[in-house]
Amino acid sequence: MTVIWAETALLPQGWAKAVRIEIEGGRIRAVTPGAPAAGQRVACLLPAGQNLHSHAFQRAMAGMTERKGQPQDSFWSWRQLMFRFLDHLTPEDVEAIAAYVQMEMLEAGYASVCEFHYLHHQPGGQPYDRLSEMADRITAAAGQTGIGLTLLPVAYERGGCDGRGLTSGQMRFGNDLARFLRLREEAGAALRDLPDAVLGVAPHSLRAVTPATLAACADLAGPVHLHLAEQLAEVAEVQAATGARPVEWLLDHTAVDGRWCLIHATQMLPAETEGLARTGAVAGLCPITESSLGDGIFDGMRWQAAGGRFGIGSDSNIRIAQAEELRTLEYSQRLRDHGRAMYATEAASTGRVLVEEAALGGAQAAGRAAGAIAPGLWADLLALDLTAPDLEGRQGDMLLDAWVFAGDDRMVAEVWSAGRHVVKEGRHIARAQIVAGYRAVMRRLVGAL
Repeated sequence: MTVIWAETALLPQGWAKAVRIEIEGGRIRAVTPGAPAAGQRVACLLPAGQNLHSHAFQRAMAGMTERKGQPQDSFWSWRQLMFRFLDHLTPEDVEAIAAYVQMEMLEAGYASVCEFHYLHHQPGGQPYDRLSEMADRITAAAGQTGIGLTLLPVAYERGGCDGRGLTSGQMRFGNDLARFLRLREEAGAALRDLPDAVLGVAPHSLRAVTPATLAACADLAGPVHLHLAEQLAEVAEVQAATGARPVEWLLDHTAVDGRWCLIHATQMLPAETEGLARTGAVAGLCPITESSLGDGIFDGMRWQAAGGRFGIGSDSNIRIAQAEELRTLEYSQRLRDHGRAMYATEAASTGRVLVEEAALGGAQAAGRAAGAIAPGLWADLLALDLTAPDLEGRQGDMLLDAWVFAGDDRMVAEVWSAGRHVVKEGRHIARAQIVAGYRAVMRRLVGAL
């Protein structure tokens, strides 16, 4: 049994002092406020974040896509650059990149990641000898880093709603339904060595799968993640093909519920926002990537008013920074609605609402029993370093406000994922080895591009 003792901790019922946490088998066995000091001592203990949307390989593209497109750069020109980049990635590259980005996530205070994994095949689309070769590399990276993994193999079968074929850049993603189901089954077998891993499914988008494949994915066990209403051109394409906007079509044709996570959803009408929120699905928000790609601003206040749950993800992994994702989300709402402290309530500050809600929503999206410091849940925990100058003298909610709005990853001192103590004094326990592997890959990739 592992024991952690915190001077202050954020529990589901609020802040508590002198809190003893007992961990057994990776799960929290007991939480006791007002306890004598024992075990590992930390200053401030929080529920760790859950990263609900990642494309690991895109981490290696950071800084490579900031040149002017013709006639104007956009999501779609970025996408073409990404397709060309893919042609250079080997399975070994993907494992090294995934390990590096997972290490960064842990050091940023995320305990788990939902990997929206669509890079399945060799360049040109030929499958590897083992269909799940690339998914297995993501799993191997999680075994090295100790991050909690929800693996979401992606179904991708067409180039658009009109049924056109896949382009050269998409050939590494594509499967018909039968082959995709075999791939997912193989990938699930590799997860068995990770005691807290979860297998879900990700029909890529309404453009990339047929209604029949979407329905088949929805019938599978585990979380269901889907890109939805991200771009104006996507909305127009779906509407032209089906006569309905993406959210409207999904709600009319699919029994969306709490297993679902809808990624981005930046292009919704008010009635769509309210209707989707009422399903119990999680809005998967990736504010840094949405800013980078010019996706638009999620209607967060309307979503909250309708009782919707949200979580955050790092998506393109251009920057791994949990506090910055939360800050960008809040600032986007201020810019959209011309106000301040948008997520704050009468009972909780902005920072606290963002931290608590994102942890709970991320855990729901991951299909992971986590998101709070409570008995029976995985011990996904984050300790802040209260010696940081911006945390000096702060208590309660002000600690979270300072971390989110004035702080960064340097305030993250310790992280546990399902009880695994993987970040100590701000650094991942295998940092040197993981960084060396990533550097070797990047030297080759940059030289080849």
